[in-house]
Amino acid sequence: MEINLLDLDRREMEAFFVGLGEKSFRATQVIPWIHRLGMAHFDAMTNVGKGLRARLYEIAKIAAPKVSKHQASKDGTHKWAMRLQDGQEIETVYIPEDDRATLCVSSQVGCPLKCAFCSTGQQGFSRNLSVSEIIGQLWVAYHWLRAETKQDRPISNVVLMGMGEPLLNLENVVPAMNLMLDDLAYGLSWRHVTVSTAGIVPAMDRLRELSPVNIAVSLHATTDVLRTQLVPLNKKYPIAELMAACRRHVSSETSKNRSPSHRYITFEYALLAGVNDSLEQARELATLLRGIPCKINLIPFNPFPGSNYRRPSQDKIDLFRKILLDAGFITITRKTRGDDIDAACGQLVGQVTRTKVHLQEQSL
Repeated sequence: MEINLLDLDRREMEAFFVGLGEKSFRATQVIPWIHRLGMAHFDAMTNVGKGLRARLYEIAKIAAPKVSKHQASKDGTHKWAMRLQDGQEIETVYIPEDDRATLCVSSQVGCPLKCAFCSTGQQGFSRNLSVSEIIGQLWVAYHWLRAETKQDRPISNVVLMGMGEPLLNLENVVPAMNLMLDDLAYGLSWRHVTVSTAGIVPAMDRLRELSPVNIAVSLHATTDVLRTQLVPLNKKYPIAELMAACRRHVSSETSKNRSPSHRYITFEYALLAGVNDSLEQARELATLLRGIPCKINLIPFNPFPGSNYRRPSQDKIDLFRKILLDAGFITITRKTRGDDIDAACGQLVGQVTRTKVHLQEQSL
C-alpha cells in the first residue's frame, strides 16, 4: 500500500527515509517541495536523486482532499467543501482581515458532541480525520490562494474550529500542527495556531504537554444546567472541572511545555437571543473567569436551517460586551462573515451530502 507523505511530520518523514536505507536529511529535501511549494509529483524534486524519485513513485503518494464545492463571499471569505477518499465531505473556510488571514480547518467528519446550536453537531459523526486530511486542507487552500493572490504566504493563522472536536483526535491533530509550525513547511508561529475545544478535560491536559499552540474553550454558558443543555459534554466535564483545567493550562508550574502561549486562554461564547445573553449572565461570566488570563470572543449566533435559536440585537450584544469590558476583560465581538454564502459551520457540507449519523460511537 502506498504511504501518503502528507501523513508524515518531520520526525516521521525522517524515520520513513531511514527505513528506506536513506539518510534522514532526505526529509529536509522533500518537505519543502510538498508543503512550501505544493508539489504533488516527485519528478519536480530536482535535488532528490532519480533513483529515489523512482522508488517514491512505487511506494508513496501525495494525496490531499479534493474540492467538491467552492463558495466565495463578497467580503473575501472563501468556503470549500472537500471530498475525502471514502467520499465523505468536510469543510474549510478562509477568512481575510486587515491584519491577518485565517484558515479554519476541520478535524473530524461531523462531530459527536451534539451541541444544540451547531449545524455540524446536528449532522452526526462518522470518523476522525487522518493527518493528511487535516494538513491537506491547509495544503489545498494555501496553494490555491497563493496562485490567486500572488502572495508568498497567503495564510497567517490557522484555527482548528471547523467540523469536529479536535481534542478527540489528538493522535492526528498534533502531527498536523507540527507541520503547520515547521519552518520547512508552513512556518506558522505557535501564536497563530489555535485549537478549539468544548472541554475534553483529560485531552486539554495532554495537549498542554504535547504542543505550545493556543487553546480556545467553547463555553457558552455560566451554569451547569444551561451549559449541559447547550453542550451535552458538560454532563461529563462540568464547569468547575473545566475551569480547573483552564487554570492548569495557563500555569507554567504544572506544564513541561513552558511556552508563553499558555499565559492566556480564549473563551468562545455564542450569543443566543433570550438564552444566554442577559446582562446578569454577562456579570456571571465575568465572575466565573476572574483570575484566569484570558480574552473573550463573543459570537453572535449564525442561523442555519432547522435551528430554533436567534441572534440577539446589536444593542444587546453591545451591552453584554460592555459589562465584560468594564470588568477588565479583553472582549471581542466576532464579525459575522460570509452571510451571502453558507456561513455557519457545517452548512455547505449539509448542502452537498449528509454525514452518516453515528457510524461509530466514540468515547468521550
